[in-house]
Amino acid sequence: MKTDQLDRREFIQTASVAALGAAAMMAPGTAMASGVLNPGSKPWRGLFPVAQTPFTPDNKLDLDCLAAQVKFCNVNRVPGLMWPLNSSGWFHLTEKERMDGAESLMAAAKGGNADVVIGVQALGGNINTTVRFAKHAARCGADGLISLPPGALAEKGAAKVSDQAVTDYYKTLGAATDLPLMIQSYGDMSVEFIVELSRQIPTLIGVKDETTGSPLPRIPEFRKLADKKFVVMAAHNCIQMLDELRAGFDGYVPIITYADLLQTVFELWNAGRQNEAFEMFGRVQAFQTITGATQYLLTARGVFKETTIVRDASRVFGPDGVTPNEAQQKVIREAMKQFLEPYSRV
Repeated sequence: MKTDQLDRREFIQTASVAALGAAAMMAPGTAMASGVLNPGSKPWRGLFPVAQTPFTPDNKLDLDCLAAQVKFCNVNRVPGLMWPLNSSGWFHLTEKERMDGAESLMAAAKGGNADVVIGVQALGGNINTTVRFAKHAARCGADGLISLPPGALAEKGAAKVSDQAVTDYYKTLGAATDLPLMIQSYGDMSVEFIVELSRQIPTLIGVKDETTGSPLPRIPEFRKLADKKFVVMAAHNCIQMLDELRAGFDGYVPIITYADLLQTVFELWNAGRQNEAFEMFGRVQAFQTITGATQYLLTARGVFKETTIVRDASRVFGPDGVTPNEAQQKVIREAMKQFLEPYSRV
């Protein structure tokens, strides 16, 4: 097998073209979704990573670096992204930071192909604040909304909230704009309950499934009970992506760091090229074992600045969530050039 850079680039380009053809022929309810954001818009499927929230050394939201993540998705043909969600640290952001961030993202998204889905959950599940975020997102030109249910408490589990309270919350949110809405499931939300919500709320078109444990056991029930257009995306950072591809999830919501490479995995798999998808997924998994790689890679790729700070790095990135020293940064850059750049989608 040839391993020079030209052949690798041709490999990725050919895979993308083949995947698009396969997607066009694929029946609804199989590995590709049939749900759409708006009439005539792009399908809501593939990689919709969570944007990180970058800060300057003086602890100010870095709008340029935030917007650069949209540009990263556009350049690398990643279909969309979401912000702010749990791994964006939404619960540490002020209302002004969230609104400024949404405006920056949507300004950067103009003219591109990546859809931007804005997270609108509020501390304490306050529906009035949530609606305010939703209407602001709509004014900015967002492509969709996503929200945790009331009772979802960051880093503290879930407070008990009645099903009726959750239903009322999503009905109010769904009626606030005409934007497509996605639930970020949490706690003990059952498949049956989520599907029933989708029947009652016309704008509710999908779920980022993130209840306790793997979403894998729930996908057959979603396919059995939900409308064929209902979009089911897997959370948990693509750890079980190969099993999830086999099971037929419509999309994936990891952190943004490897989203372009994981989008290639998605396209290869759905083009019938499972062996190549396996190899690409293994490449991502192997790279993540390099100390500090996941935190530093966006900087190495020119999306973030050398001075960029991510709050709660140890929570977002795990035990290696510390900024690598200069020597380790060099290791990561050299590994990126050797192991990732030849498979670039640019």
